[in-house]
Amino acid sequence: MSQIFFRQTVTYEEFQTPLSLYELHQQIRDELEVAFPENYWVVAEVAQISPDRRKGHCYLTLVDKGEDARQMLAQARATIWSARFQTLGRHFEERTGQPLKAGLKILFQAQVRFHELYGLSLDIVNIDPNYTIGDLARQRQETLKRLEGEGLLEANKALDLALVPQRLAIVSSATAAGYQDFVHQLKGNSFGYTFSTTLFPATVQGNEAPASIKRAMALVAKYQERFDAIVLIRGGGSQTDLSCFDDYTVAAAIGHSPLPVLTGIGHERDESIADIVAHTRLKTPTAVANFLIDRFRETEEHTEGLLDSIRMFAAQQMKLTGDKLERLSLRFTNQTKELLQTNKDKLEQLSRGLLLKPRSYLEAQKHQVSDLEKDISANTKDLLHTRKSHLQELSVCVEGKSQRYLHMKEHELNHLVHCLETEANGKLKQEQLSFTKYSDKVGYCVQQKVQNEKHRLRLLEMSIEANNPEKLLLRGYTLTLVNGKIIKSTKGIKDGDVIVTKMQDGTLHSKVVTINHHDK
Repeated sequence: MSQIFFRQTVTYEEFQTPLSLYELHQQIRDELEVAFPENYWVVAEVAQISPDRRKGHCYLTLVDKGEDARQMLAQARATIWSARFQTLGRHFEERTGQPLKAGLKILFQAQVRFHELYGLSLDIVNIDPNYTIGDLARQRQETLKRLEGEGLLEANKALDLALVPQRLAIVSSATAAGYQDFVHQLKGNSFGYTFSTTLFPATVQGNEAPASIKRAMALVAKYQERFDAIVLIRGGGSQTDLSCFDDYTVAAAIGHSPLPVLTGIGHERDESIADIVAHTRLKTPTAVANFLIDRFRETEEHTEGLLDSIRMFAAQQMKLTGDKLERLSLRFTNQTKELLQTNKDKLEQLSRGLLLKPRSYLEAQKHQVSDLEKDISANTKDLLHTRKSHLQELSVCVEGKSQRYLHMKEHELNHLVHCLETEANGKLKQEQLSFTKYSDKVGYCVQQKVQNEKHRLRLLEMSIEANNPEKLLLRGYTLTLVNGKIIKSTKGIKDGDVIVTKMQDGTLHSKVVTINHHDK
């Protein structure tokens, strides 16, 4: 038989007295202060940053994604107190060229803190901007390598920029001073050149800038046939907030662009990746405008130079051609005179020869014509004889064939007549039989119809005879009339009317005294 054992529940009284949550957190804080008494250098990525404008503090969320950027290994809160944030933030921005912001990887020195209410956090006391610079450089190299591998690094430079790019698609901020400067510089050029500008608004600084620029570039590509080039300019703002132009998204959009891209981002430091990928890189929006104006001017000057060269060359060619024509004309005149003189001499010799030979020549021609007439006459007789014989043979042949053909057709005609007569006789006999049959049938039907009509007439006579008024009077019936009309009802009869009553043997005349109507 199986046995059941019960384990006794252990209560907390048998152990130490329980701690409150606050006491537990105090112990954790004390242990952490003992375990981490110093400042530690830590590498992490800034996931979120929230400066406190009022108090001057800066609150960060730090993450560690390890080798695989898609997997988060650790996360912690961090604080830079106002006393340090102003110094550290300014120093970091001066060294790296951009402010402390989300997405940057930083090397910082921090103290481990644990607060009973807020939990674990890090107090940042120092930041090494050199690490971030190196990490940004690494990211930059990776981006350039990726663009090169995809064939986008030199793609835009390979496009041909129009000699005079007048139709410009501008990717910039609508309210930016840089955009206004660019348009003002173009419109107010001293040469009177005309440019057509179309703004495709985009955010050109901050975290939203890469996606915004990409959308604007894609929109320009949809209407590429309307433009000669794209101008990507930075519309003012902080000189340090330029990281979006090192973003792969912006560079790839430039590399995929079907139009040449001119950049005027407005910074003096090393060129951005967008500058490297673009067709032409200039420092400022105004510099881009001057580049376009200068290109217009250079093209105009080059064209004018070509026109001058063409005019000069044409004048030289006309002079050379005139001299050559003059020499040719003189040469042609001399050769013509020589040729005319030579032909004149030949004609004179020929004329003298003709005067000496006409009689002998005519006699020879006469004999030739006579011989030719004889030959023609003989040949004509032979030909006529041959044709006559041929026609006689053909006539005999045609006559024989005609007689045979007529005999054959006569036989066919006789046969056809015989067939028609036979068929007509048969048809006539059938029609005669049919006529006889229908004639007998019609006679019988007429006889029946006459008998039926006679019988119907006898019946009508009997009916009329039976309804004769005289016979009705013989049976005891009378006829009552008023004014010559038979009375069928008391309606229409009034006192004093004379009523005529006809009987078998006489007529009665009565006068109406009283009328009694019977209800139905």
